[in-house]
Amino acid sequence: MTLLKAYEELIDFIAAGTTPDNIVAFRPSEETKQRVADLLRREKTTGLTPDELSELDRYMQLEHLMRLAKARARKYLSIQ
Repeated sequence: MTLLKAYEELIDFIAAGTTPDNIVAFRPSEETKQRVADLLRREKTTGLTPDELSELDRYMQLEHLMRLAKARARKYLSIQ
């Protein structure tokens, strides 16, 4: 699993067109979730390499972006 795959998942999701409901329902692939879980576990136990720390930081940025998008989508849905 590479970080590029996680970006590609998000880009494909956006490029395919979406709705507020779809944004709220979006979930990363199992592969992405497992990679993030592994990095988080290893960060707390054995530590990560600088490259792995950078990768984890990017995953966290993507997570933050999707949380913001989901919050905005929920707000949009509540005023319809």
